[in-house]
Amino acid sequence: MINVMLVDDHAVLRDGLKNIFAQEDDIHFIEEAESSEQMTKKLRSMDKKPDVIVMDINLPGMDGVDATAFIKKHYRDVKVLILTMYNHDEYLMKALSKGADGYLLKDSPSDELIQAIRSVANGESILHPSLTKKLFDYHHKQSSRKDMGLTRREKDVLSCLVEGLSNKEIAERLFISDKTVKIHVSKIYKKLNVKSRSQAVINAVQHQLVDISNR
Repeated sequence: MINVMLVDDHAVLRDGLKNIFAQEDDIHFIEEAESSEQMTKKLRSMDKKPDVIVMDINLPGMDGVDATAFIKKHYRDVKVLILTMYNHDEYLMKALSKGADGYLLKDSPSDELIQAIRSVANGESILHPSLTKKLFDYHHKQSSRKDMGLTRREKDVLSCLVEGLSNKEIAERLFISDKTVKIHVSKIYKKLNVKSRSQAVINAVQHQLVDISNR
């Protein structure tokens, strides 16, 4: 069971999402907040913390970016899925740099949101391909790509991570086992000095480790 907390200042949206969650057997809504400050208070008082916090960026008081930083500092096991109307480079980059596990737009289909929650709860990252391109453009540099000590196969896996593929999807594309994918991902994290998929994606586009210009 995936325990979910909603943080959004629009009550209608929260009610709509709760109705969507209620239709899923593996997703359990446990708490909501209309501001980051209210969220932090509730988190401190909750005996059982949420597995995933679905949060907007545009919140009264502390915004969702700073709230993400707070969550990642004090509740490292809690995953953060940003759900926002903003597809701007600046918001995207800031959210990911603070440790957001996923970034989804509010016009995404409900089934895409449900799958995103499952994915981030499973330790994967979610970033729509169009947003990945924005991230690449934001960090585009004239310098040549760096290897960072990655092998050809590790670069293949990293490219799949940038596309937002799951371990299973990567295994199917590269014709390797799930276990082998996990080994490659672990080595990539170590070589890039990162701890999450979102951080690996940021690192990949910052240093142009993969070519996504045609995606």
